[in-house]
Amino acid sequence: MTLAHGTPVLRRHFEHKQLTRVWVGHVVSDDERGLLMWIADGSPSRDVIAADGRRFDEVPFTEWGRTPKAFDESPWRGDALMFHPVGEGFSVWWFFTAEHRFRMWYVNLERPAVRWSDGPLTGLDTVDHDIDVVVTPDRHREWKDEELFAEFIRHDHYWVEDEAAVRAAGAKAVSLVDSGSFPFDGSWCDFRPDPAWPVPTSLPVGWDRPRAF
Repeated sequence: MTLAHGTPVLRRHFEHKQLTRVWVGHVVSDDERGLLMWIADGSPSRDVIAADGRRFDEVPFTEWGRTPKAFDESPWRGDALMFHPVGEGFSVWWFFTAEHRFRMWYVNLERPAVRWSDGPLTGLDTVDHDIDVVVTPDRHREWKDEELFAEFIRHDHYWVEDEAAVRAAGAKAVSLVDSGSFPFDGSWCDFRPDPAWPVPTSLPVGWDRPRAF
């Protein structure tokens, strides 16, 4: 299933079978390397929170699994490209300023994304593995949330299935950063979105369909 340039596409996160995050964007390219999508500042999104309004980081992790949930419907902030390399346990995000200057890469460790198609609706489903890498334009890198990952992995209700696979994916991504290899070789750092793409005003019907894996 190759997606055409400009196709609307959803990116979704799950904790077990619980949908936790949703973005909507447009396909930039889709080839043997992977899927690249653009998400514009102000695009509709969903982010799971506690029903009483607390954010995930405000709820003790021991309580999170049994805490009633709701969705924060605040729009996505910041222009970003998100690249999903085929079969890899990470995605790479390019963040840009409001003036379209490249600001940083963000390596999001995650379950290899599963594609799906449901009539006119297409998307990618994954599980966020919480540990990430922040990379500056000169490829200085810092790990993010290592302590949280180490804490969460001790609990049976955590949604990460294989700690060793997560760390291996992180090591592979870091090796690409350190060597300046694709996608950390300057690719797409001068990207400009198609001016014909509107910023979506709402999530499409079916955004909350069951996960694809």
